[in-house]
Amino acid sequence: MRPRSAPKDLSLKWLELFQICAQKGSLQQAADESGLAVSTISHHLRSLEEHLGVALFNHDRRPMVLTPKGKVFLRNIDDALRSIRRAKAEASAGGVSEASYLRLGTIEDLDSDIVPELAVYLSRQMPRCDFLFQTESSHTLIEMLRNRQLDLGITASPSERFADLQDRPLLRDPFIVVLPRSADGSLADIVDGRAKLPFLRFSSNLIIARQIEAQLRRIGISGSHSFECSNNQTLMAMVAAGAGWTITTPLLFARAKRFQSRLRMHAFPGKSFARELAIVTTPDCSRSVVDLIDRKTRALIDENALHPLIEIAPWLKDDFALLS
Repeated sequence: MRPRSAPKDLSLKWLELFQICAQKGSLQQAADESGLAVSTISHHLRSLEEHLGVALFNHDRRPMVLTPKGKVFLRNIDDALRSIRRAKAEASAGGVSEASYLRLGTIEDLDSDIVPELAVYLSRQMPRCDFLFQTESSHTLIEMLRNRQLDLGITASPSERFADLQDRPLLRDPFIVVLPRSADGSLADIVDGRAKLPFLRFSSNLIIARQIEAQLRRIGISGSHSFECSNNQTLMAMVAAGAGWTITTPLLFARAKRFQSRLRMHAFPGKSFARELAIVTTPDCSRSVVDLIDRKTRALIDENALHPLIEIAPWLKDDFALLS
């Protein structure tokens, strides 16, 4: 493919649409995401290929497949577009008080004490901003961030890397065993399944459930269970009623205030393990906004979870901690 004799300047719109098409593999999906007509997107792609003088896609294949040169080009422009978006966000955002729109997602682990106070604080610090707050599971929030449906999310870190997203480590939240206060038998007997108390677990589609199951397999425990639930409050209610025991984290335990008088926390027997929470953002999220949310979220976690729980369970001090 030969370049035109007098090519136009390289268009940022061409590069952005090329990136979307490469990710989606479909002109129609790229049209749905960009709001442009399929014919318009096709025209921009042809203009980019003519400008470069190379074929970036194999146009005879469906879904769309990058040529070898297209793959090289994509690798190089991903970083470039990320830097451009970040620069645009920093330049246009100005001060925090001038921000106009923010879509923020959080896991439900924070929705009792931390997120309501964070929302009030942000509304005061960013008076011109329209907010969208979303509460979802970690894997849903990460998918929404990747699809640019959110600007920022506070989630549990998955085992795989975030790839096109940026993350700031926030909290180390160790796994603990929670028993009914009236439970008979030793902790070891209960966890190993030698007691009659069943294991109440998180739903298997959740990141937290996969982390727990992986650790139990590593140490050779397969406790009998008769109850599976995606909601931590329900698990805590069941344990408080003497229906079983569970593995959760201090942050989640802190939410279950109404049940705590009927529960007992224990360090996980043997080698400890933990999940990590992170603030995850798209590349074009304003750094000043991220800094503001980071500082306030840390202060709220310390006030509402770390300080009160470590006071009643000092053995948590080394593992239950904010991350730098």
